[in-house]
Amino acid sequence: MLDQIQTLLEDIKAEYLRYTSRNGTKELSDINKRMIAEFNEGLEYSVGQKYVKIMSNRSVWGFVVKGDNDKKFRKGDILKAAGWNAPARNAARGNIVDGGYSICWTGPHYLK
Repeated sequence: MLDQIQTLLEDIKAEYLRYTSRNGTKELSDINKRMIAEFNEGLEYSVGQKYVKIMSNRSVWGFVVKGDNDKKFRKGDILKAAGWNAPARNAARGNIVDGGYSICWTGPHYLK
């Protein structure tokens, strides 16, 4: 599952690059390049008992369900953050094991 977490982190970085460069239509200035480097360096995760917390520059990006023992969610489900230590448990925003999730550099997308 740590491989899928790394893939998720790379997808978040790619979304930030896409946002910063306006889908590749804008040439990156030195400031943009520095901002991208700082964003990428600030993207990290920590493994807890039930969830993997994804953090972006000391803010919670979201959570990933760590195990198969959750009654509502499957292993790899992406959850929005309800706060620093807890996910919003209303619905999964995708699954890193199955792929096909929809994210933004600011966090998992809202439900439709």
